[in-house]
Amino acid sequence: MTTYNNILVINLMHIGDLMLATPVLRTLRTNYPEARISLLADKKLRDLVEQNEYIDECLLIDKKGKDDHFGSLFRFIWGLRQKKYDLVINLHRNERASAIAAFSGAKRIVGYSKPGFSLFFDKVMQNPSVAHHIGRGPFHMFPPHRYVPGWKHQVHAHLEVLKEAVGVEKIDDGGLEMWLPEAAEQEAESLWQQHFAPEDKVIAFNIGASWPTKRWLDSYFAECADALIGRGYQVAFFGGPMDLSIVEKCIAQMAQKDSGKLHVFTGKVSLSVLAGLLKRCCLFLTTDSGPMHVGVAMNVPIVTMFGASPVPGFYPYDAKDVLVKAPVACHPCGIHECPHAGEENLACMKKITPAVVMEQVDALLEKYQGVPAYQLPAHYGDYECQVVEA
Repeated sequence: MTTYNNILVINLMHIGDLMLATPVLRTLRTNYPEARISLLADKKLRDLVEQNEYIDECLLIDKKGKDDHFGSLFRFIWGLRQKKYDLVINLHRNERASAIAAFSGAKRIVGYSKPGFSLFFDKVMQNPSVAHHIGRGPFHMFPPHRYVPGWKHQVHAHLEVLKEAVGVEKIDDGGLEMWLPEAAEQEAESLWQQHFAPEDKVIAFNIGASWPTKRWLDSYFAECADALIGRGYQVAFFGGPMDLSIVEKCIAQMAQKDSGKLHVFTGKVSLSVLAGLLKRCCLFLTTDSGPMHVGVAMNVPIVTMFGASPVPGFYPYDAKDVLVKAPVACHPCGIHECPHAGEENLACMKKITPAVVMEQVDALLEKYQGVPAYQLPAHYGDYECQVVEA
C-alpha cells in the first residue's frame, strides 16, 4: 500500500452528503495513522465536522458568500497548492469541487469529477449511488430519456474509491459519526431542561426536505403528532429556517396544536445543537433529508418516508431504522417537482398513510422502550435499514 503523509478529502455539498463522507475519514485514519488528514467542507456546515476526531484540520470555503466568485476560488486553490498534498480525494462530482481537486497540485488526485477537470485526475471513479440519465443529449435538449437510479449506498461508493483509487487495505466503516463541541452540548442540555422533564419521552419530527417530492404530507405528520401526544409523548419539531412555514402549516392542522407537549425548535438551533437534542430523543420521524443523516449519527431510531429518492443510494445507514416507500410505478423518479396532476400528484407519498407509518413507529418504540438515543448500544457494521412497502 502506498504511503501518504498529507491527505485532503473534499466534500462541498449538503448536510447529508457531508455526513455520508464520515466513514471515509475513519478508514483513512485507520490506514494512515501518522498522516495529516484534512477535510474541505462548506463553511455553513462546519458544526458537522469541525470536531471530527479523525482529521487534523477542517478547511472551510464560503460557497454562498465571500468565496462565491472566480478570484476568490483562484486564491483558495493557490493556498491549497502551498500545502503540498500527497493525495486529494474528491467525494462529489460538482464543478467547484472538481476544479479545486484538479488544480490542487497534489501528487495524486482521485475520486469523482466533471468532464474536463477529470483530465487532471489520476483515477476517476463513477458514483453508483447517484442517478444516471440515459439517452439524454447535451443541454437536456433531446428527451425522452431513461432515469436509472443509484444502486449502491453512498457510503459504500465512497469506500470503493478508497479501495480502488487509493489502495487502502482495511475498510473501517464505523457508520455515520459526529462529535459535538462542548458549547453545543451545554446549549442542548440547557434547552432540554427548559422544555422537558427527566421522565419525558420525546419524539423528533423533521418534515422539511430540499425537494417537494421528498416531503411527506404535512397533514399526515399532523395526524401522527396528534396520536403521539395523545399517548403522552412529547413531540419536538426540528428543521432549518426554510422549514418554518411548512411546520406552521402542519401544526395548524393539529387537534393538539395548543398542547404543552408540543415543542418547536425549527429555525432556532444550530446543526450541532440539533444533534445534541436528537441524541436525547427516543425516536425520529423524518423525511429523506440532511437532519435524517444527523439523526443516524446520533444513534436515534428512525422512521423515514421515501418518495422521489432512490432507496439503495441514501437509506438511513443504520440497521435499527425503518424506511417506508409506496409501490408506485414512478418511484424513484429523482424529480424535484411531481409531474402528475390530481390524485396521482405525489402518489408516492400519499399512499404512505399515517396508519402504516404509526405501525412502524409503534414497533420501534416497543423494541427500544423509549430509551434516549445516547443510551442505546453501539452497533458497528450493522447499517442496512429495514425497508417496508406501504
